[in-house]
Amino acid sequence: MIERTAGVPTADGTMNTFVIHPAEGGPFAPIVLFMDIWGIREELREIARRIATVGYACLLPDFYYRQGDDVHNERYRPDGRMVSLHRMDAGEERKVHEPRSKLTSAMMKDDTAALLEFIDGHDAMRGGPVGSVGWCMGGTAVLAAAGQFPGRFRAGAGLHTTMPITDRPDSPHLLVDRFRGEFYCGWGELDHLTPPAMAEELGGLLAPCQVAYRSTMHEGAEHGYALPDRDIFDAKAAAKDWGLIFAMWQRQLGAAGT
Repeated sequence: MIERTAGVPTADGTMNTFVIHPAEGGPFAPIVLFMDIWGIREELREIARRIATVGYACLLPDFYYRQGDDVHNERYRPDGRMVSLHRMDAGEERKVHEPRSKLTSAMMKDDTAALLEFIDGHDAMRGGPVGSVGWCMGGTAVLAAAGQFPGRFRAGAGLHTTMPITDRPDSPHLLVDRFRGEFYCGWGELDHLTPPAMAEELGGLLAPCQVAYRSTMHEGAEHGYALPDRDIFDAKAAAKDWGLIFAMWQRQLGAAGT
């Protein structure tokens, strides 16, 4: 494997991006990992490494770069598990939300465009369709990217996506008619941010669109269930998600490493 942190030029500076791909056999189809509210950390790098081992080029951009290097707010229990946001006290929860409150959807759109330019200039990555996966706010970003760049993002996955339907003018559900290719969502039955009714509503909006949509509602799973270091990690649910996601990427991006 070849891995490094690359500086992706943007209109507002340089966005550090963790990049990993196999050493031989390229160019590889690119997969963008959209971070969650916690920011870039080793947990997400390990997921990128896992994806790269089957023959993809993975990119993990730090959308908090405008606020300085290495902005992250994760908290850990004595057993090494990350504490979920909804299990923190109010003061700690506010601290976690601070970096997110400074990041707008317009910023993420501009940064995603810059990332696509970086992909197109990288010898180890194939042009054309791009895959994506995101958790929490990253799932919302995956939805937004599918609508903002429908010619490129053709195989997206959102896991315990945060509030995909709101009354805001930049709500990602307003873009679903632009989606192409395939889209997958994994939901938690006990998700307090995106309850089953909202997940069902999103599915109804996607049904008539020009995208193949599939979803799974995981019984007993909470918001954050799909991340391996989390205190509420549901290994069985996450394994099902990954099986469906890898199959989708193979259909839409071609066989990994070919």
